Formats: sequence, C-alpha cells, structure tokens
Amino acid sequence: MSQTTPSNFPWEQRRLPRTVPRDGDHRDSFQRDKARVLHSAAFRRLQAKTQVLGVGLSDFYRTRLTHSLEAAQIGSGITAQLQSKYPELTAALNLDPNLIETLCLAHDIGHPPFGHGGEVALHYMMHNDGGYEGNGQTFRIVTQLEPYTAHHGMNLCRRSILGLIKYPNFIDTLTNPAVYGPTDGALRGIKASQWHPPKGLFRCDAEMFDWLLEPLTHSDRDAFMQFANPAQAHRRTRFKSFDCTIMELADDIAYGIHDLEDAIVMDMVNKDRFMAQVVKPLGELEVPGLSENIATLAAKLFSEHQYERKNAIGALVNVFITAIRIDETEYFELELLRYQARLPRSFELALGLFKQFVYQQVICQSQVQVLEYRGQQIIMALFEAYSSDPQRLLPENTRKRWQQAEQQNNGQRIIADYISGMTDEFASRHYSTLFVPKHGGYKRDQMKVV
Repeated sequence: MSQTTPSNFPWEQRRLPRTVPRDGDHRDSFQRDKARVLHSAAFRRLQAKTQVLGVGLSDFYRTRLTHSLEAAQIGSGITAQLQSKYPELTAALNLDPNLIETLCLAHDIGHPPFGHGGEVALHYMMHNDGGYEGNGQTFRIVTQLEPYTAHHGMNLCRRSILGLIKYPNFIDTLTNPAVYGPTDGALRGIKASQWHPPKGLFRCDAEMFDWLLEPLTHSDRDAFMQFANPAQAHRRTRFKSFDCTIMELADDIAYGIHDLEDAIVMDMVNKDRFMAQVVKPLGELEVPGLSENIATLAAKLFSEHQYERKNAIGALVNVFITAIRIDETEYFELELLRYQARLPRSFELALGLFKQFVYQQVICQSQVQVLEYRGQQIIMALFEAYSSDPQRLLPENTRKRWQQAEQQNNGQRIIADYISGMTDEFASRHYSTLFVPKHGGYKRDQMKVV
C-alpha cells in the first residue's frame, strides 16, 4: 500500500530508537508498549486513585486501576468482534489486540487524585500557566515523565501515542475564557462547574506532538486538529484515530455498565429510578437485542443474588460490543484517521442513558460531591504551598526539575506534574503533614519521592 498504510515504518517508530536489542526477545512493538505501561509507576498508582467513589470507603468498588483493567478486557472484545466482522479491513489497518489493551490500560494514567475534583483544582491553579487536563497529562507521562528513559518517558511507538490522543489540539487554543468564573475570591469559593478544563494537550508539549504527527500530510494534520466552537462552552476537537475510537468505546462501556454495578451494590441507586430513567426510554428507542430484554435485565441487576447481577452486566456489555461497526469518513487520506469504530445511533443513545444515569444518580450525589470538594481543596492548598516556596518544599528530584523548567518560566508545570502523580492517600497525608499540627512529621516511607 501507499504512505497511508498504518503498519509501515513511521507508525512503529519511537522517539528514541532502540539501540540495545535483547537476546531471545521476539515481542512486537505493541507487546513491548503494553509491558511498559503495565510496569510503570503511573499505572500502579491508579490502584489508589478515585474512579467514581472515593478510595477507602469500601474494598468492593472500582478504582482507576480496576476500571482500566475492565476497559482493556472490553477493548479486547471489541477488537475480536471487529476482526470477525471486517477481516480484510482490520488486517489492512493492522488492528492489534495488544495495542488496544495498551491504550485502555494507559488511558487514565494522567488523571490526578480525587477524580474530577482534583482535575478542576489543578486547572484552576494552572489557568494562567497552560492549564491542566487529565488526557493532556497522560500524553505528558508517556512521552516525557515516566522514567523508562531519561527524557522520553515510556518511549512508546508512534501509533500507540496517537491512539492515546483523544483531543488533538492545545488547551490554550481550545479555551473559551467566557466559561470561567471569577479569579479574585478565596480558594474555598471556587465553583467546580465554572472551572472544568477544555480537553486537550499542553502547549509546552508541542514539540512531541509535532514529532507524533510528522507522517501526516498537511491536509490530514489540519483536519485532525479541527474543533467545534460552541458559544457557551470550551472548543472541542472533532476527530480521533481509529485505535482511539475503540479505546474510547471500551472506556464508555466500562463506565456506563460496570460502574453501574458499584452504584447498585452500594445502594446509591434504586430500581424505580432505573426503570424510569433507563428502562422506559430504552423501550422507546427500539434498540435491537436490548429494548425487548431490558426489563428482564433490570430485574437481574437489582436481584439479591450476585450471580444474576453479574449475568446481566455481562449481557449488557455484550450487546454494546457486538453492535460496534467501522465507518469511513471523507476527511482523511490516512486510513488510521479515515476509519472510525462507532456504535449505531440507537445504541449510542442507549449507552448514553446508562452513562447519564450513573452521572446523575451517583456522581451528582452530595456524598460524592463532598468528597470531590474535599479533594479539590486539598489539591489547591498543596499547589498554593508548593508555589509559595518550591525551593523549600518540593522533594529533591522534583526541585531540580522545577529549577530547570523555571529557566523557561515553566516551573508551575512541574508542580502540577508532582501533585497529579500523587495518590488520594498520599495527597491527604501530605496535606495533613503541612497543615494539621497534630499529624506530626514524616515517616521515612512517607518521604519517598513521587
């Protein structure tokens, strides 16, 4: 095939060429990338970061780590389905299960402690210094911060990095300042609804983004970075790579269906509301294989028998996985951008009902919002303290990075890197150490540099 063949050299190229081959290592590029994600500190920290409910409230429900593992399993299922439905096209696209698992495992590693409360807090503190957003931080971790290499992070191959780019433009370009609230009040008065970040990359990482897109034609690059420009919201990018669309579908299914299980088990939702907000509108959508069975599945979801709930969860996941198709767009020359994995419209609306139900009935509950607000305050207080005297308060290796970055007036980004890498517990403990006198000093294991 031509330059647009996704399996050719540029898309398996790494920023730092591999110079020391290992005897007997027969893994391909995507198997190596999956191993680098799995063995990274950023991935391990997901075990102690909030998914929906705060870490530590129960030993049952999902963390960012278990969510990512479930997304990876769903991603594998989507890959197998698409390979069965479109054998010639997926072969030409070089669709690979290890690649999709890598993307699903890594998609959340940039998210800070305390979920979206932490993200809002970091973005507010960084809004004059390039902003903060979890997907942009993921890009930064895999390309620069994770110490697999000295300066190029995990040094993943170009196609893996492309698959992680959910929003291919920069925060400063995508920002609509009219969305933001006032900045002259106390930190405790910051309203999260007024400080959600635009979804994109950090301008300071433009060099790596330029390298990533080098194989694209000028027209493909321009089209890939296009965005919608709504009047009352931040601008939002329009396109993703083929691999990224699979990862995002896996993420959405895991969130909408698997996270629902947590809410049911924790008695945060009841059957009557589920029937009114999901089952009834699903029946009106006439979704094949779902609308006619949703009442039966709802009974199993709210059954006192755990195995029935598991059976219903599995059936719902299967309905969405098997419905996914590959569509072709007219905007791109490169196959990796021209083809997109998508749900048919009725299934997309159905999954949206599940996601909206989880959002309204779980995330918007006061007990969850109190935890998000608490995390938001912890993050802002830590950021304010570190910014006031970074030479004094930052750990040694972070302080060195701050000193180097400060020469380019980018020291605040290093503080954001440091805080975003914390787990919920580490951030809470560090807050107590700084601001609660009775907490006392550090123990040696608490001084471990993140």
